[in-house]
Amino acid sequence: MTSPVTAKPAPADLGDTVLVQRAVAGDQRAFELLVIKYQRRVERLVARMVRDVDLVPDITQETFLRAWRALHQFRGEAQFYTWLYRIAVNTVKKTLLDLKRNPVITESALRGGDKEDDETSVVERELISDETPETVLAAQEIAAAVNAAMQDLPEELRQAVTLREIEGLSYDEIATVMECPIGTVRSRIFRAREAISARVRPLLQQQSGKRW
Repeated sequence: MTSPVTAKPAPADLGDTVLVQRAVAGDQRAFELLVIKYQRRVERLVARMVRDVDLVPDITQETFLRAWRALHQFRGEAQFYTWLYRIAVNTVKKTLLDLKRNPVITESALRGGDKEDDETSVVERELISDETPETVLAAQEIAAAVNAAMQDLPEELRQAVTLREIEGLSYDEIATVMECPIGTVRSRIFRAREAISARVRPLLQQQSGKRW
């Protein structure tokens, strides 16, 4: 009686570490699968850090080019996407420094363009309500206030709160991405939340006092 043959997993079913190992060994398709898996997430992250939407594709492409060149340095000590996010953040910083532009988060990027964005956006989670012209207007005003508050944050605070509240990274992962102690990450996120809350709280109090 012959033993059953175990089917080999398809490349798309393989984990990130295996795909990285295959890519380092020269399997270009393995790296293409990593790009397909994380391209939209990197694009969203970049879009929340730059004002000029035309920069997003170029920065995203440069991020993956840098990742490809440095792939042999990936040791698996952190999740691959955490390692990739760090490259993306550094690529944004370098691009903006070269262009002498200040990074800001756009309102459209905060709102998001698909269901996955809606599930991770702190703004959308806070604005769920029965839609009427009044509540829609109130939601828009609050979203605008959040966006303005985010724009006014120092770069490090903005990056930290974006990675936490919008991308859903853990404190450890953010520390890895931003290359700083976890205590610094916690402090930055706390300060960012306080600044945003101070800007939005008067609007929330104003809306809670209205009777629709």
